[in-house]
Amino acid sequence: MDKNVKYEEAVAQLEEILRKMENNQLDIDSLTEQLKKAQQLVKLCKDKLTKTDEEIQKILNSEQQ
Repeated sequence: MDKNVKYEEAVAQLEEILRKMENNQLDIDSLTEQLKKAQQLVKLCKDKLTKTDEEIQKILNSEQQ
């Protein structure tokens, strides 16, 4: 998984995978592959959100001092 994927791109890819799953557009082989990709995308999004939250907290804490 490319760590340089932007958060918005990752979310869009997740939404596309979900849409295909909901419309039964994935065969069993593709489903397994897409679920693995979705799992990686979710982790990437969580990591980006955690990092952003930490950066915001540092900024807010430095302004309070």
